[in-house]
Amino acid sequence: MDPKLVNTISKQVYRRFPEMDGKKPKVRRQATSKGNNSDSETTFLLTYLGKAKVQGGKTINRYVRVVANDKGKIIKISTSR
Repeated sequence: MDPKLVNTISKQVYRRFPEMDGKKPKVRRQATSKGNNSDSETTFLLTYLGKAKVQGGKTINRYVRVVANDKGKIIKISTSR
């Protein structure tokens, strides 16, 4: 994936999840999917790992997964602990 697209996607992730600011994602290509049209689209999975503070001053690992197409459009974002 183009590094400029990764930076654009990362800026959107940093706005939504400030604890991920400055973290570089792991980028993996996913299987090709076919939508309503006959054109196939390559998607990428970007995985961010950060630490979030919780009550009591403790911290937990937080993962943010972003699925984006080869043009840099975010398709889905999910988080987990």
